[in-house]
Amino acid sequence: MDISLRSSQLSKPQLYAAVDLGSNSFHMVVVSVAKGHVQIINRIKQKVRLASGLDENNMLDEASMQRGWQCLSMFAERLQDIDPDHICIVATATFRLAKNADKFVAHAETILNHKIKVIPGEEEAKQIYRGVTYTSVSHGNTLVIDIGGASTEIIVGNGFEPIDLVSLNMGCVTFMDRFFPDGKLTQKAFNDAIKAAKEIFAPHLHKFTAFSWEQCLGASGTPQALDEMISAQGINDAIRLVHMHKFRDDCCQCKHIDKLQLEGLQEHRRSIFPSGLAILIALFESLNIDSMQISTGALREGLIYNMLENTQDRNERVQTVDQLVERFHIDVHQANRVKNLALHFFQQTPLPHSNGFDLKVVLQVAALLHEIGLHIEFKKHHLHGEYILKHLPLIGFNRQQQDCVRILIRNHRQEIDLHALKVLAPGLKKSIELLIRILRLADLLCVRRKDDVLPNINLDWNDDALTVNFPQEWLAHHPLIRSELAAEKKHQAKVGWSFKYQ
Repeated sequence: MDISLRSSQLSKPQLYAAVDLGSNSFHMVVVSVAKGHVQIINRIKQKVRLASGLDENNMLDEASMQRGWQCLSMFAERLQDIDPDHICIVATATFRLAKNADKFVAHAETILNHKIKVIPGEEEAKQIYRGVTYTSVSHGNTLVIDIGGASTEIIVGNGFEPIDLVSLNMGCVTFMDRFFPDGKLTQKAFNDAIKAAKEIFAPHLHKFTAFSWEQCLGASGTPQALDEMISAQGINDAIRLVHMHKFRDDCCQCKHIDKLQLEGLQEHRRSIFPSGLAILIALFESLNIDSMQISTGALREGLIYNMLENTQDRNERVQTVDQLVERFHIDVHQANRVKNLALHFFQQTPLPHSNGFDLKVVLQVAALLHEIGLHIEFKKHHLHGEYILKHLPLIGFNRQQQDCVRILIRNHRQEIDLHALKVLAPGLKKSIELLIRILRLADLLCVRRKDDVLPNINLDWNDDALTVNFPQEWLAHHPLIRSELAAEKKHQAKVGWSFKYQ
C-alpha cells in the first residue's frame, strides 16, 4: 500500500542560514521554520585556522586564504537553495585584525554570491549572548564566556538583554602560536599564557565584578571540550577550576602537542586545547567563577534568531496564533471574548515604562491562547498550557515575548506563581504582574461564555491596589460572578496583592 500526504497537508518550510567566518573554524547552520517550529537541519564546520595565517604585520598569508576560500565553495552549494534574504554571513576577529581582509572578503563574496559583514567585537558579543539565551534556560544574572580563535567575548546579562560586555584580542589560535611555539607544553608556557590573559582582561574586570550572577555559561569550543572530557572520565560535575588545573598538569606531562592524548579530548580540538584552557583558567581565577555549564547556542544561533525577529511581521504572528488555535481546537469565540475584555482593562491600567517591549501584543496572544491546555484536560489546563508553549516556539515572537505569554497563561487562573517570573528582566516583572491581574479578571468575568452579559466595568488603580467597579446592584443579581470574584480576592491576597470589587 502506498502511503503519501495530500498536497493540502504539506507545508513548505522556510529555510534560514547563518555563516560564521571564525578565526579557527568556519561554521554554517541551516534551520527550517514551519508551523511554529525552528529545527536545525544542517550544521557544517570546517577547521580553517585563519588566525594562524596572520604574520607579525597582521597580514593574512595566501595559504590561509586559500583554505578559507575552499571551505566557502562547499558552503556556497548549500546556500544557493536558500532565499538570500534569509542568509546572514559574518566575519569576526581575524578579519578585524587583518590589514588585507578586504582581499579575502571580496573573493569570498564572489564565491558565496552574498555580502559578508565584518562585525565589531561588541556586536559579536551581543549576538553570542542572544544565541546563548535563546537556547539555554537562564535565571537571573548570567555570565557568558566564548573563547574563539582570535578573540574572547565575555558578557553579563539578565534575561535576554546584555548588561555589560567586552571583546578581547586573545584567542585559542593566537595564544597557541604565541605561548606554545612548536607545540611544546610546559608549566612555564601555561603560566605565561594565564598571566597574559589576566593582564588583557584586567582593565575590564571591574565591569563584571560589579555584578553578581546566578550562573555562568560557556559557549563554543574550549568549554565544550572540557565538558566532554569531564564526562568521558566519569565525573558527574560542571566545569570547575579543580578540573582545569588537573587537565593543565596532564598537558604538561605530555610535553608536546603531538603526544597530547587525554581521555575525551577529540582530535580536532587537540591542537588548540592548551591555549583555550589557559585563557579559561585566567578568567575563572580573575572572576572567582565557581562553576560553568555548557550552552548549546552561540554566535550562529544568535544570528538566526536575529533574522527571525527582523523578518517576521504582523502577518506571521497572526499565522502562528491561527495555527495553534486550529491545532489545539481552541474556542475562537471565547478567546476573542477574553481578549477584547482584557484589552478594555489594559487601557485603564497605569503600566510602567517597558523600554519598547510590546505589552499589548503579549496580552492579546496570551488571551487568545489561554485555553490551549484544555486540549489535555480541564482541571490543570493552565499548567498544561504552560507546558505546551514551553515546547512549541512561537514564530514571529522573540524569546522574551514567548516567556511572557507562557507566564500569563500559567497564571490566568487558580494559584498565582510569581516564581515563574524569575526568568524575566527586572524591568519587565512589574508590567507582567499587572498583565496577569488583567488576564485573570477577564477570564473570570467571561465565565458564562456568552456575549452581552457584562455591563461596563471600570478599574481603579491606587499604586498596586486594584478596585473593580460594577454598576450599582449588578453583582447582587449575578451570584456566580460574585463568587468567582471572592475566590479571586483570596488568590491575590496570598501573593500580597490588594483586590477589591464593588
